[in-house]
Amino acid sequence: MSDTLEGLLQEGRTFPPPAEFRKTALDTDASVYDEAERDWQGFWATQALELDWTKEWDTILEWELPFAKWFVGGKLNVSYNCLDRHVDAGHGDQIAFHWEGEPGDSRALSYRDLLEETCRVANTLRSFGVEKGDRVAIYMGMVPETVAAILACARIGAPHSVVFGGFSAQSLKDRINDAQAKVLITGDGAWRRGAVVALKDIADEALADTPSIERVLVLQRTKNDVAMQAGRDVWWHDTVPGQAPECACCEMDSEDLLFLLYTSGTTGKPKGIMHTTGGYLTQCAYTHKHVFDLHPDTDVYWCTADVGWVTGHSYIVYGPLANRTTSVLYEGTPDFPDKDRFWSIVEKYKVTTFYTAPTAIRTFMKWGDEYPARHDLSSIRLMGTVGEPINPEAWVWYYKTIGGERCPVVDTWWQTETGAIMISALPGATKLKPGSATFPLPGIGAGIVDDAGKPVGLPGGGYLVLERPWPSMLRGIWGDPQRYRDTYWSRFDGKYFAGDGAKRDEEGYFWLLGRVDDIMLVSGHNISTTEVESALVDHPAVAEAAVVGKVDDTTGQAIAAFVILRSGVEPRDELVDELRNHVAELIGPIAKPKSILFTEELPKTRSGKIMRRLLRDVAQDQALGDTTTLADPAVVDGIKSRYFAAAPTED
Repeated sequence: MSDTLEGLLQEGRTFPPPAEFRKTALDTDASVYDEAERDWQGFWATQALELDWTKEWDTILEWELPFAKWFVGGKLNVSYNCLDRHVDAGHGDQIAFHWEGEPGDSRALSYRDLLEETCRVANTLRSFGVEKGDRVAIYMGMVPETVAAILACARIGAPHSVVFGGFSAQSLKDRINDAQAKVLITGDGAWRRGAVVALKDIADEALADTPSIERVLVLQRTKNDVAMQAGRDVWWHDTVPGQAPECACCEMDSEDLLFLLYTSGTTGKPKGIMHTTGGYLTQCAYTHKHVFDLHPDTDVYWCTADVGWVTGHSYIVYGPLANRTTSVLYEGTPDFPDKDRFWSIVEKYKVTTFYTAPTAIRTFMKWGDEYPARHDLSSIRLMGTVGEPINPEAWVWYYKTIGGERCPVVDTWWQTETGAIMISALPGATKLKPGSATFPLPGIGAGIVDDAGKPVGLPGGGYLVLERPWPSMLRGIWGDPQRYRDTYWSRFDGKYFAGDGAKRDEEGYFWLLGRVDDIMLVSGHNISTTEVESALVDHPAVAEAAVVGKVDDTTGQAIAAFVILRSGVEPRDELVDELRNHVAELIGPIAKPKSILFTEELPKTRSGKIMRRLLRDVAQDQALGDTTTLADPAVVDGIKSRYFAAAPTED
């Protein structure tokens, strides 16, 4: 990326923290960055003291590249920090979760309610013979019992492996077998767009080849018919309610394994990312509190992710509960029964903090302003984005249409591997730029290097790296320390390579450019898919876009674009030329898409990420790769048939 195009999509719009927001903000002075930098280990130790430890640590950090140990010798329990200490302090009646089921049923769980249910599940697991260090797999929908199951595992020292409820039987089997899980917690089903996802049936298919599983605990949610294997399977309602509502916490070492979370690997074998206890909870709690400017007595916080992803682990469960947050937990999709479901929930619970993905925001744009306009969104005071870079126009739409031009937008960069947010604004202290994640948080060392690993000056672009350890960092890949070294630490000496490209502008603001494998080489120039997609979405007719590089005899690679138009805009030949010229004006002629296909949908995973690999297969007329993780596998077939019916656009 040594010749990455610089200065692309220069963003002149800036948004300082609103005066009203600053009056109550936790951070209003940027000097916190300098203070943290002077003693970054001491900074993190100060944040760790916000937790309750049964024994304080002896050493803040032991660092033997690439292996870190944080708060060495310290003892604590994560479940206690998320529940008991709040109840003991007199906050047992505070709502932990407003739960909204997709069919319209709802529940409110107090911290005391959640603590008692967690204890009952923990006692159930112990009755199954689960001991400290045994792994427990969790394959459930977005229901409060899922949170209780996660916290129950943490309570008794049994590392959990949560598998997203949209994954296939093969994916579940692979994760159970790699972790050698002893127990599976699942449900009969989960609701999605008015239909039942048959979780137990899928689990049974996986369990046909998972010899380590001894017991299966099944929650009844959708009441679809399921098979129950005698001696192995037990119903939640027959087992959990009869357990005692008290359960002693297991004292955990700061470096004891808290959970495994599997992420896709280039070899086809999922990587079991290992996260431990003290450092992970420290950074989750700090970042949740300060990035979202959390006020536990007044805020109602909603992260729209699924608990099956790291965002759900860190910013639905652990960070919010450690900070005594009142949260919203929603079971279903944003378009059921209509496209205003999210906004009806915001209005119902008077949500103050809303955290969602750029893909969702662009979808809301496509649906039109009429849906949020149906509801009172004035309770919102802060908004966030997570999962991928957000293009400036989507940022501005979010700021204006959802936030009413009064709410800061924190664009957060982090990964499954980092465990917690790494780059983001502090909303009361940072001047915002649409599309920029702004700066590394206090205590975080991040930089951008060239192909040789040398720092890139301002302005400049290259590879995003992390230059020193951080508390919530992964501690390795389960069962494969060499793969951990090779995957994350071999590209640049002494630096963690995140796999993402980034640039900084003249003021040092970070702009994420997406995965480096989403860099297209056109006539010798490296062009980020994110840059071209942002340029396309900058056009008022475009709601969402995805671009890929395809083999071209002349330029090496050519850009193929797949475009979703905004509601009410009709596709036409003249618009193709208009969009190509629009990209040329914003980036340069080198970035003009060679072909543009208008489509109603894009191939996305169930977590909302665009699968550009499949679009690349379409553009190059190759056999389609694995489509099992798609939310709707039929989408890519429809795109393929239309792509070859349309003549490519060229100069």
